[in-house]
Amino acid sequence: MTVTARVKHSGGKRADGPRCVPAGPPGRRRTDRGQVAIEYLGFLPLLILVALLAIQAGLAAYTAAQAGTAARAAARTATQDFPTGSARTAARDSMSDWLANDGFRYRERGGTDEVTVTIEIKVPNVVPGMDGKWGKWGKAKRSSTMPRG
Repeated sequence: MTVTARVKHSGGKRADGPRCVPAGPPGRRRTDRGQVAIEYLGFLPLLILVALLAIQAGLAAYTAAQAGTAARAAARTATQDFPTGSARTAARDSMSDWLANDGFRYRERGGTDEVTVTIEIKVPNVVPGMDGKWGKWGKAKRSSTMPRG
């Protein structure tokens, strides 16, 4: 026994009949070829924003690591009996030049048995001109305490 199913399509046309062509230029079918590109262009600003925020967070972490390195180098130099240079110079020399030039602050407290050095560095912005109200990422502040030898 053979079962035949009848499928009714819109307009009552058979499946193997002529296709309906939407209004447009004669001889051309309407397609969705550019739709994905337009959707991608709409989503692109969000992707760029997320990428910039990720780069900014990495830059803030790098600045904090550089501040810690500078604080340790300065504290190590300040505790030496016969230092070869100043502790402030040691702090500046131990970090990247582009971070040491802008927003570098050095503070040293010491007693007879230990020295504490605090370094503050301004976190740079990824987008130039964003130093205003919304572009401030603050400062990375690290301290290091070492005993006098």
